[in-house]
Amino acid sequence: MSFAALLFLLIYLAMFGVVYHEDEGTPAHLFQIWLSLEMIMILFFAVKWLPQKPKQASFIFLIQIIAVLAVCFPVFYFGF
Repeated sequence: MSFAALLFLLIYLAMFGVVYHEDEGTPAHLFQIWLSLEMIMILFFAVKWLPQKPKQASFIFLIQIIAVLAVCFPVFYFGF
């Protein structure tokens, strides 16, 4: 899911570049929906797997957090 959002963001930047508008637009709304769903998915993973297999699940949990931060980085860097 993070890879799909990163791919969406990179394709949008490649096609339109950094565009500043007063209205956020559809891409920003899609990103916000994705971020909400991603947080729910990560929370579900943590609740389900961290108590059962803490060592293996914490590694996957760390990868998920890094993937979310990697997708959020261009948004914060370019100041959309």
